[in-house]
Amino acid sequence: MALTMSDKEAARQDRSEWPVALQEEFAREARSPNGCVGSELVSETDKVRVWTIRLKPGQRFGFHRHVLNYFWTAITPCRGRQHLMDGTTVEYTYAPGETRHETYGPGEFKVHDLQNIGDGDMVFMTVEFLESANAPLAIPEEIRRKAARSEERVDLPIGNSGVIALPGLDPGIDRAIQ
Repeated sequence: MALTMSDKEAARQDRSEWPVALQEEFAREARSPNGCVGSELVSETDKVRVWTIRLKPGQRFGFHRHVLNYFWTAITPCRGRQHLMDGTTVEYTYAPGETRHETYGPGEFKVHDLQNIGDGDMVFMTVEFLESANAPLAIPEEIRRKAARSEERVDLPIGNSGVIALPGLDPGIDRAIQ
């Protein structure tokens, strides 16, 4: 059975007031929803969008909105902090290959950010399913054009155990997800 974030125990959780800058960024996202759920759109078809998030220690990926059914997979072992739309701040530890699936009914969504609070690089892959209960949010055309130009295969190292190819950069993998 597929696991969701509600199945994951937080290493730390609190309801402390966020710094003013985070509150303002969250309010901006509420006024103009951000559909870029990754730092790079790797591939897009009529059925899926494949994203990656790559963060160096201390880097943060800003508030973004999930409206589509999706899953994510941790590529590297890492630790992250998220500010959730209910005002909670949570911290999690992720293992390579850990995967969570999320689904949203009509009108449902999740807004959060992600900060790398670990010592190593944080790399995630996210696959959104465009045929979901909600319409996909718009993403900037320049993000789409960059993904369309990406024709080479990129390998990401996973610790000392080898490499994993990102879906979307290997044409055979794209067909397998469809």
